Amino acid sequence: VQLQASGGGLVQAGGSLRLSCAASGRTFSRNVMGWFRQAPGKEREFVAGISWSGGGTYYADSVKGRFTISRDNVKNTVYLRMDSLKPEDTAVYYCAADSKGSVWLPGVTYDYWGQGTRVTVSS
Repeated sequence: VQLQASGGGLVQAGGSLRLSCAASGRTFSRNVMGWFRQAPGKEREFVAGISWSGGGTYYADSVKGRFTISRDNVKNTVYLRMDSLKPEDTAVYYCAADSKGSVWLPGVTYDYWGQGTRVTVSS
């Protein structure tokens, strides 16, 4: 089972990027998916989560209104659209899946993790 994150890169402040996370080896179409990030010297933090149907989405306060999480269950892929990027968004972004849960709740446990994709926002 693999979660392959892609779409990171270098972008100027105010710009946009779309990250993708494609799952292989099993389907997560009935499971919660999420995005996390880890900036240099900091702990990994939650960014966004999405329930299996896509009907429930949840965001960290720091990205609310700028980032949008979505999913395509046919393609077994979750996306993170990032707009109005700021230098403080610079981090390695990881996607994750909760193989046992379908509805996002605070404290959800993610048991599958991707390898990360680096996002650098220049000022």
